[in-house]
Amino acid sequence: MSLGKDTLLRIDLGKPDQPNQIELGRKDDSKVHKLFLDPTGSHLVISLTTNECVYLNRNTQKVRSLSRWRGHLIESIGWNKLIGSETNTGPILVGTSQGIIFEAEISASEGSLFNTNPDQYFRQVHSLEEDGKPAPVCCLEVERGLESKYFIVATTRKRLFQFVGKLAEGSEQQGFSSIFAQNQDLLPSFQEFPVNMGYSEITFYTSKLRCSPKTFAWMMGNGVLYGQLDYVRPDSLLSDVQVWEYTSDIDLNSVKPISIVLTQFHFLLLLPDRVKSICTLNGQVVHEENFFPEKFGSLKKMIKDPITGLVWIYTEKAVFRYHIQREARDVWQMYMNMNKFDLAKEYCKDRPECLDMVLAKEAEHCFQNKRYLESAKCYALTQNYFEEIALKFIEAKQEEALKEFLIKKLTNLKATEKTQITLLVTWLTELYLNRLGQLEVDDGKQHLFLETREEFRTFLKSPKHKDCFYNNRNTIYDLLASHGDVDNMVYFSVIMQDYERVISHYCQHDDYSAALDVLSKHCDDKLFYKFSPVLMQHIPKKVVDAWIQMGNRLDPKNLIPALVNYSQMGSMQQINETIRYMEFCVYELDVKDEAIHNYLLSLYAKHKPDALLWYLEQAGTHVSDIHYDLKYALRLCAEHGYLQACVLVYKIMELYEEAVDLALQVDVDLAKSCADLPEDDEELRKKLWLKIARHVVQEEKDVKKAMNCLSSCNLLKIEDILPFFPDFVTIDHFKEAICNSLEEYNQHIEELKQEMEEATESAKRIREDIQEMRNKYGVVESQEKCATCDFPLLNRPFYLFLCGHMFHYDCLLQEVIPHLSAFKQNKLEELQKKLAATTQTTKSRHRPKEEDTVSLGKGQGSREQIKCDIDDIIACECVYCGELMIKSIDKPFIDPQKFDQEMSSWL
Repeated sequence: MSLGKDTLLRIDLGKPDQPNQIELGRKDDSKVHKLFLDPTGSHLVISLTTNECVYLNRNTQKVRSLSRWRGHLIESIGWNKLIGSETNTGPILVGTSQGIIFEAEISASEGSLFNTNPDQYFRQVHSLEEDGKPAPVCCLEVERGLESKYFIVATTRKRLFQFVGKLAEGSEQQGFSSIFAQNQDLLPSFQEFPVNMGYSEITFYTSKLRCSPKTFAWMMGNGVLYGQLDYVRPDSLLSDVQVWEYTSDIDLNSVKPISIVLTQFHFLLLLPDRVKSICTLNGQVVHEENFFPEKFGSLKKMIKDPITGLVWIYTEKAVFRYHIQREARDVWQMYMNMNKFDLAKEYCKDRPECLDMVLAKEAEHCFQNKRYLESAKCYALTQNYFEEIALKFIEAKQEEALKEFLIKKLTNLKATEKTQITLLVTWLTELYLNRLGQLEVDDGKQHLFLETREEFRTFLKSPKHKDCFYNNRNTIYDLLASHGDVDNMVYFSVIMQDYERVISHYCQHDDYSAALDVLSKHCDDKLFYKFSPVLMQHIPKKVVDAWIQMGNRLDPKNLIPALVNYSQMGSMQQINETIRYMEFCVYELDVKDEAIHNYLLSLYAKHKPDALLWYLEQAGTHVSDIHYDLKYALRLCAEHGYLQACVLVYKIMELYEEAVDLALQVDVDLAKSCADLPEDDEELRKKLWLKIARHVVQEEKDVKKAMNCLSSCNLLKIEDILPFFPDFVTIDHFKEAICNSLEEYNQHIEELKQEMEEATESAKRIREDIQEMRNKYGVVESQEKCATCDFPLLNRPFYLFLCGHMFHYDCLLQEVIPHLSAFKQNKLEELQKKLAATTQTTKSRHRPKEEDTVSLGKGQGSREQIKCDIDDIIACECVYCGELMIKSIDKPFIDPQKFDQEMSSWL
């Protein structure tokens, strides 16, 4: 700011408490006419009343003269916002009081030895006139549009000029002279207004930093011209232009407007004693603020910082920073009244009550203009009464709009509002069905019908309303049924996973393949069990294929009712498919259920007898391996006369006599194989072979075959089968067998004789050994000691063994007992108790009577027997040399259970 004739005050708003004062150093009578500061705050041009200009850079304290500018009173400067820097302005436009537009460039560097001026060049590019006379250039603005197109706006007191032209890419540094020289035919040279108040001022509003301005306002004699800037239009930069005429309190003779500032929605008009705020949307004065000239002096100027948007007002005595707060708070209402609803919603989106008013007004506006779908979308977002809006569309017979309204309303409902959701879902379903019914009968609207059906199906499978559809599925089914919409009923059933209904529908319409496809796709075993009987009747092969594909997921036992039903009354194809599935269960799934095996057995018996015997043979010959009922199999084979199969079952049941009897009706060789089966029972085998022999002799009357039976079984003799032959039969056929039998008898007699002789010789040797043992003795010296306790042996009863070891009775007992089994230990304890009891009886002091003497003799014999039994247990062998010592070699020296006790005794 200029404080007077020769002083400048420079304030950095980041450091407002550190102002910088600069002296211009002028000694003449020149005064500051105007100050021009570029948008970045780096370059300041000071226009003096003496038609001179000086320059000050923000990084220096020194004011430098612009010698080339001398002789011109500068009224305006158009700064270059694109290529200007802190040290260089780039090409700029300069307007003078004589209507001349110059192009210039200023550099803050010191220059060379011969050129120390900051101004690089200063040349005229254009001149402006009013009424044939030069007019001062009040304002200049340079903006860049699309595709290197430049716009230059220049104003005089009554006229606004526009210059549009292109600069070659990279030629911006060469200046704007080519723009003025280009053809201007498409553009009006100027706009002129009649009233001249001696000056004018144009201002611009830029929404974002480093963007082109969006709107403008030009203060001139007739009022304020304001509007939009359209960089696309070829004929004019200005669009949507309006003129706000001055109010009655503004008199150009006494109360002239001084300055103008444009904001987003208003322009501020500075008068000598007040500031007026006029809304650009409706041209209304929305605010007026008075200043007091007697306190601060009259208002001089109002300017706006193009970067920060701050508004400054200064008087003769003070500087004000003008705050604009919540400028857009009522803009929504103005846009709403202008029917610009999108803009209105944009400026009240944070105020729900205002947004609701805008939406209601927009909905009503669209409804009045018969744009019903748009109206429905807006109504759905409002808080208006639901019933009122719905009735409005019903009365207008606008079902599509009503549907759109309900869909939007449904979308905005919360998950907890279940009643409302149910109502809307049901209503929408009814509307969709009505619409589909109308379109289906109109052949010319098939495309629309398909689109509506797809839309309806999308609605049905909406995941957001899945629970609602599921809980009310019966209602939806009723609606679909009432409209006869079978296709959508099936579709809805699939969505609800109500596959039973889908399959029932297909079966009712004889589309069994489709029903099976649904079954196979969803693999529900219960549905397989339910619908298999019907499907098996019509498509048996496909059904069995599906069963096989299901594998273990199906229980074959639950499918038997379907199989039994149609295997009894169905065609051969159904029977063959039944057998195929049963074979799959038995051989592939390895099912062991008796019912399955019995059923397969019955199918083989009735329809595939060739496979019956093979099945029985591979099923196994042991009862534990069999999974079918043997009695049922036997009865089944008997009913159908399969004797060979019956024989096989009898063999498994180990009823060999019945097997042989039945086998003789089929084949003798089969009977022979049965007769050899009871390997552990020779008597039964012989009996079975006798049955075969009797059959051969009596029934077949084949003597040769009877002889073969003798050779096949070593249990039969010729004498066993001779009774079966008739009385009058030649001996020639079995003479050899009789001779062989006699030879065997002779050989057997000789063997018995030899065994008897060997037994006699063995008995003789044993008697001699016993006699020798009776005379055997051992010599015990008086100094001999016990092998265990090392005490003299003769002090107590003792044992002498052939190996030479000698033990006291009690010492031997103590050594042997630990090695005895539990059974022998118990028996030994029992014998000792009995011995003690007999000893007590013999020591009785009373003299025995004659009867007692007899009983005593018997007791004496019993006592000796007890002693012998004890000796057999403890003295059967030497404890050190016998098996007891060998068996104890792997036992520890100390019993593990007594180890801790033994260890503690040594501590």
